[in-house]
Amino acid sequence: MGACSWPSEAELKELRDMVAEMSGRTPQEVRVVVSPYRICPLGAHVDHQVVLRSAQFEGELRFRVDETQHPKNYGKENGTVNSNGSVKPEQECGWGRYARGALYALQSKGNVLNQGIIGLISGSMGLDSSGLSSSAAVGIAYLLALENANDMSVSPTENIEYDRLIENEYLGLSNGILDQSAILLSRRGCLTFMDCKTKEHKLIRPQNLQVGYINGVHKSYKILLASSGLKQALTSNSGYNRRVAECREAARVLLNASGRPDVDPILSNVEPHVYEVHKDKLEPVLARRAEHYFSETMRVMKGLEAWTSGRLDEFGRLITASGRSSIENYECGCKPLIDLYEALLRAPGVYGARFSGAGFRGCCLAFVDAEHASEAASFVKTEYSKLQPELASKIAPEAAVLICESGEGARVIGD
Repeated sequence: MGACSWPSEAELKELRDMVAEMSGRTPQEVRVVVSPYRICPLGAHVDHQVVLRSAQFEGELRFRVDETQHPKNYGKENGTVNSNGSVKPEQECGWGRYARGALYALQSKGNVLNQGIIGLISGSMGLDSSGLSSSAAVGIAYLLALENANDMSVSPTENIEYDRLIENEYLGLSNGILDQSAILLSRRGCLTFMDCKTKEHKLIRPQNLQVGYINGVHKSYKILLASSGLKQALTSNSGYNRRVAECREAARVLLNASGRPDVDPILSNVEPHVYEVHKDKLEPVLARRAEHYFSETMRVMKGLEAWTSGRLDEFGRLITASGRSSIENYECGCKPLIDLYEALLRAPGVYGARFSGAGFRGCCLAFVDAEHASEAASFVKTEYSKLQPELASKIAPEAAVLICESGEGARVIGD
């Protein structure tokens, strides 16, 4: 799902005026790229110059689109320096890495860009490093902006791969394609069901939710995003990549035990019955990682059935079970995030809750009865401030618990 707070006309005007002043163009010439945050209830684990400013972070980014970009650590290993007067990446504002990464991804597939962009990147206040895939959202925003400026026709499927190159190759993060897929493919009110191995996807609109009755009472939902106040980039947290490696090792053991040692060691290549037969060969840590994978896969399929039939209560229970497995089997999270998760589960009207994203920092999410959304948000804000007063004090009051709806996928507006 893509979760968005659609920019108001006043906000769009302010953005256009700021970029017009930066670029010397009229506001009518300014184009806007909208790239939503990602909500994942189940299935866990932007001329030749580019000039960019951020509404949330300090500094200004400048580089040329004909300047060859290199992945993480390339400059340190090879002693390369820029000879064309642009700022070296290691000396500039950190948020600029994603714009350079977008250029790297496009260049790596043979694209030659001649037109740069002058722009302002602005996200929802308080949602950077929130576990809502702000990194994938900003990467896609830069891709769409550069492609639009250079009259490139690029499909969502191609941009999913380009954003994977930004994260995996340029930044060195061992994540998959879920985040960018949800951001690019989602549609308002739909659940995006995707097989990240085959890359096939479909949009599921609940058949009965619009007229959905549970125990004779009409039900609709909102999405709560509750911030923990913890912020740390995944690229600087070894726990994420370590768990990816542990899942691969678990797959290797299971495939070897089943006589398939030459198969790529990823758990999606292990059949469930093979796991059941050979799981006793896994050491405890690997056993927990594999148990999370196979139980989460089952929850995704059951969740699809529950969503399709409009059974929000069952869908919520599966979300909660996903959160519990993330804590117990995948062993992500920490005391503040777990406190927040459990506060959400105690809140009135909540169907289910879990960590958002990898579970090492950021937000927890919950699906909640729409009629109780405000009450639940107030409850969680109060409870979390009791449990984690220091972290809660660092969160802007308006960003502590957000009430959201699903939205459209990433796109360019203002052409």
